[in-house]
Amino acid sequence: MPTNHFDCNPCNSPAHFTRRGVLQAMGLSGIPFLTPLAEQLARAAEAEPKGKQPHSLIVLWMQGGPSQLETFDPHPDTEIAGGTKDGSKSIQTAVKGIHISENLPLVAEQMESISLVRSIVSKEGDHERATYYVKNGYRPDPTLVHPSLGAVICHQTKDNLEIPRHISLLPNIWAARGGYLGDQFDAFKSQDPLGPVPDVRARVPDSRFNQRLKDLSVVEGAFARGRLKNLDEGRTLHRSSVEAARKMMSSDQLAAFDVSKAPEALRKEFGDTPFGRCCLAALQLVEVGVRCVEVRLESWDSHANNHEFCKQLNGTLDPAFASLIKHLRERKLLDRTMILWAGEFGRTPRLNPLGGRDHWPHGFSMALAGGGIAGGRVIGETSPDPKIDEKNRLQDVADPRHVEDVHATILAAFGIDRLKEIQTPIGRPMALSQGKVIGELLG
Repeated sequence: MPTNHFDCNPCNSPAHFTRRGVLQAMGLSGIPFLTPLAEQLARAAEAEPKGKQPHSLIVLWMQGGPSQLETFDPHPDTEIAGGTKDGSKSIQTAVKGIHISENLPLVAEQMESISLVRSIVSKEGDHERATYYVKNGYRPDPTLVHPSLGAVICHQTKDNLEIPRHISLLPNIWAARGGYLGDQFDAFKSQDPLGPVPDVRARVPDSRFNQRLKDLSVVEGAFARGRLKNLDEGRTLHRSSVEAARKMMSSDQLAAFDVSKAPEALRKEFGDTPFGRCCLAALQLVEVGVRCVEVRLESWDSHANNHEFCKQLNGTLDPAFASLIKHLRERKLLDRTMILWAGEFGRTPRLNPLGGRDHWPHGFSMALAGGGIAGGRVIGETSPDPKIDEKNRLQDVADPRHVEDVHATILAAFGIDRLKEIQTPIGRPMALSQGKVIGELLG
């Protein structure tokens, strides 16, 4: 997208201002009546993508809270790594100076496409509340349910798909929700691609199924007769839901869920695990145009035997994450597909008596790759010798960033105005995100 500018010279002088420059000039000149315009220009400049906007988002969700020390923020040969002899080790990645866990060697090779935020801070240390916060960008509020990041992106974009635009693979009870945007933006849930896609096959013969649809049409027509126009559609979305389900049941796009027909070598590359198969399915789903796919890898809650837990889980994560980036690139989909790797919080710098790490929201990592993200960068850092008080808090974090800042950055990359306000069903205006864009991630 060409950069908009204001030409200050009618004779095409090279002297011109960018949006941000105009904003700075306004501030220096002290022109108060231009403040609303300045605000609009600042927001436009902030959200303006540096290149082509991505189309799809894949969220690799690490349920349970992955240890930053055993994934993307190792501090080898330190006490917090678990000791200098038996503690976690690191390896050099494809980007000089960036080290990650030795148990992620394939991901390390893809680091030129990945950037890390190692200084995420949060006030939520409970699994359910922290999951809500990281997925939705807002802390839990008893007065409303916020939409997940994928729901927001689907709400702010349009597609002509016959299958759901928002999908959660291997979900648990906390799958991505539409929140106040409506249940139609909830993620469609599906399990291991080895099994069938749920609820897309009629349970009766075709003739009986078609007769049921005809009977339903008669009932709906009788219900709507004499009532307000579009009463059913506007209040229950029943008709549109039925029609969408019918299209999906007969759509060729359903084949994107099926990984059994992929070459055996490709399936092995992603890993013969439910998570690996779901990452391959995510690749196929974004290839047909799905906007947002969430893939969950569970069991990161390592209160005991942390090193063993993380080594095993990294063995599942490593081939799937690395292969996802590699094959998105080979299919020329990486620039239009963003990947977010995240869990609800990190783990304590100190090991507990059981050799485990407990919940730690005071400085943990997230990784981003692909569409709109400048790879090979590290934002923030945690101390190798953190100061922890009697309540097990206060890890030293340099350049702390908040969960909502990651949300704001992703929305900006997608060309979505993070400050846009949506009216909730009770008439309460809510901004899509309250975070600040991490400009360094966007190039």
